[in-house]
Parts: sequence; C-alpha cells; structure tokens
Amino acid sequence: MAASTSADAAVSAASSTATTNTTTTANVFDFGKYHTEQPKNVEPYCCLKKSTLANPPPKPLLVAMPSEAGEYPLLLLLHGYLLRNSFYSQLIRHIASHGFIVVAPQLYCLTGLDASVDIKSTAETIKWLSGGGLQDVLPANVQPDLKKLGLAGHSRGGKAAFALALGKVETSALKLSALIGIDPVDGKREGMQINPPVLTYSPHSFELGHMPVMVIGTGLGEVQSGIFCACAPKGVNHEEFYKECQAPACHFVAKDYGHLDMLDDETKGLLGTFTYCSCKSGKSREPMRRFVGGIVVAFMKAHLLGDDSDLMAVINGTETAPVDLTIEFDI
Repeated sequence: MAASTSADAAVSAASSTATTNTTTTANVFDFGKYHTEQPKNVEPYCCLKKSTLANPPPKPLLVAMPSEAGEYPLLLLLHGYLLRNSFYSQLIRHIASHGFIVVAPQLYCLTGLDASVDIKSTAETIKWLSGGGLQDVLPANVQPDLKKLGLAGHSRGGKAAFALALGKVETSALKLSALIGIDPVDGKREGMQINPPVLTYSPHSFELGHMPVMVIGTGLGEVQSGIFCACAPKGVNHEEFYKECQAPACHFVAKDYGHLDMLDDETKGLLGTFTYCSCKSGKSREPMRRFVGGIVVAFMKAHLLGDDSDLMAVINGTETAPVDLTIEFDI
C-alpha cells in the first residue's frame, strides 16, 4: 500500500506524497547515548606496509563503534564518486552513537566511470566481514552481529549498494537485512547510465526478496552548480530508484539541500575543496547530516532491531526532522 504523511494530517493511503514542516528536533537526529571515539583507520595488507592484523581487510576502512560492551548490528557505508570515506566521519559517528558498528571502506583511490570496481570492492569487504576479520579490529568486549547487516551507499556508492543487492556481482558471504540509498545516482542522465546499469525504467522492477529499502533524496541534487553539471540528474537519481523499489520501501526527500550536504563540515585536500563547489548546496551541511544520520538510525532500528517507533514517528509527523521533507512509503 502506497501512502504518505504530513505534520498536519494523519497517514492517508489516498495520496502519494506530503510535506512536513520542521518545528522541533527528534532525539534520533541528535547524537545517541553511546560513547564513540573518532572512527578508526584500518589498513589492508600491502607490500610497503604490512598490516599487524592476522586477517587484514581488502580495502582501507574507517570503523566506528560504541565504546560500551555489547553486540551491535552492523552498517556497511559506501562513499560517493571520487570521495573519501573520511569525508563521512561525523555521519559515521552519529550512527554509531545510537548502538551500531559502522564500517566504511575506501573502495578505490582513483577510478574511471565504470562502477564495477565499487561493486567488486564492496563484495570483497563483505566476504572479509563474513570471515570474522572485523572482530580483530574491535575491542574484545564489542562484537558485531553479522546476522543484522545493513548496506548503505551515497551517490555512486548508492548505485553500487543496489547493484550488489540485486546480484550484479555474486556474493553469498552474508545476507543483507536492509538497503539504503543516500541520493543514489546511476549515471549522467537516462540513456547514459554507468556500467553496470541498475535502473530498468520499469516500476517496481527491483527483485530484492522483500528486503526493506530506504531511498534518501535531495531537492538540489538535480540543480546545476555554476559551470558544473547537476550531481544527481533527474532520470537517474533518487526518484527513479524509489519508483523501481518494491514494498516495503520508503522515500525521504530534503528539498532544500544538495547532493553533498551530508558530508563533514570540513573536508580537506583537493577533493575536499572540490566538494564545496561541484554540487548545488543548502545553507549548511549540519542539518542535512543530522537528518541522514537520524533517519538511517530510525530505519535500521525498525528493520534490524524490530523497533519502528522512531521511523513511524517521523513518517507520522510526531517527531520532526531538522530539514523540510517530502515523504513517500509503500508498505
């Protein structure tokens, strides 16, 4: 059943979209109760610098986790095109502070337009996770619950996440419990998809075996920034990804924010500088980053922990986000 919600109206199955207005901040959009340190860098084995780990990861990783002892669900977060996993440090810590272990691989250093390397690197990382390599990285009193694994990706990383979930690359190492696309992009425009193409332009065509899916979009992603092309062009962006999802699925669009507004406030280096001008942006990154962190937490709690109170509160408008939203969902 497709439905929508707004801050001033109850859930209605008769409509497909609605807008919520921000007045307060829900707790899920703030840092959680768990203490977290700065994300930990974990290096793979290489001939110039041997790893101290018995089972080093196939790619460099950023790993964040609660400091408190316990077993926690796991989120694998894939970075966007030509970005660094370190650009997501504040987002990673936000999610981890709510009781999740977050693993963010650096899928490549340099790459071309073909996204096969993103997908292959993700599959290799999942295989490493299934082999118990992550436990060597974590404190002895912190354990990952590999039966509760979410996969999220931003931009081209979102495309890679969907491609892997759809079986574009064979991996049976671990079963995914939830899939999240953060302003996913499948190419330059319809008809110019990046290999391997994910979008089919057929509604509800994604065969994901009833895996719950959340698609997060931005209103400014499809707007050109100066001399640069739109970073999330219409026809290959979040709208089409959501159209092709089957239930259960939800779609949140932050209309006043851009494609890179969930990154850290400060992104260093040449690539970091490029993030400030290459995509149309909102007034600041902090509200969008808090929203993305909070809605990812709410979605993961709902589908990995069986607690949908935060997710439904946001959908119903009883808990409001730090950004104005348009919401769609199909249950």
